[in-house]
Amino acid sequence: MWVDTQALQKQRKVVNIMFIEERHQAILKIIQESGRISIGEIQEKFDISVDSARRDLRLLEEQGLLKRTHGGAIPARQIGLHAPNFHWNMADTNIHDNVNAIAKKAVTFIKPNDAVYITSGTVGYVMIQYLPTNIEYTVITNSVDSAILLKRFDNIQVYMVGGKMRPNGRIVDSFAQDFVRNMRFDLSFLTGAGFTADFGASNGTPETTAFQREIAKNSRKNIALFPSEKIGHNSFLKDVDSKNFDVLITDWDANEDELMKFEEIGIDAVVVEKE
Repeated sequence: MWVDTQALQKQRKVVNIMFIEERHQAILKIIQESGRISIGEIQEKFDISVDSARRDLRLLEEQGLLKRTHGGAIPARQIGLHAPNFHWNMADTNIHDNVNAIAKKAVTFIKPNDAVYITSGTVGYVMIQYLPTNIEYTVITNSVDSAILLKRFDNIQVYMVGGKMRPNGRIVDSFAQDFVRNMRFDLSFLTGAGFTADFGASNGTPETTAFQREIAKNSRKNIALFPSEKIGHNSFLKDVDSKNFDVLITDWDANEDELMKFEEIGIDAVVVEKE
């Protein structure tokens, strides 16, 4: 019996493509419902190799449908997504393990007599509980919540940035920008809504980006504090160029390809381990 092998191969190819598309949709559904997916979970659920699982995630990331991490993937963050500016109490914020680990590592960079700016982001607030108490140094903050905690330290001189306070207790307006424009820092800890090697740090509001640029410009050493879910993501507005950072501190779930890009442009990527 004669068999049209070309037609058969074409049919198999079409079936294979349909199966891959269905698998991709299933992967995206799991990420949407669970917040993440692991390489192992993809292998087990769809009975495919680790290389095929990694290829699936790479293809979906290229379409902007997800963001790869070290061991799997998480949902893609929207460009315009940023923290809402509403009344909140930082002390009631749920602190994730990776943010806590990044904060603990960050404070080890502080040396005696340093003038240190600490971000008003959540990771900066967490840093305060780990600040060294056996040396003297200066801390500059634009967070009301952080300033309240800093009151208890006898070994730290504290400068509170002045200006109009947002409902979330942060100060980043033009008065705040003028305030830090006349200061110089040994060390600055900065964060944002996203961080990539080509775009740098990015944020959602022009006031925040302008304020952070002033900080970075006046600092001898800038350290980026970004959890893995923000690595490789660009937010709405460019904040501080990547070339202005000396160190990146991130966590165990950060994508290795993204970390390599930072290393290639001279940023020392420090990856904290899960406790």
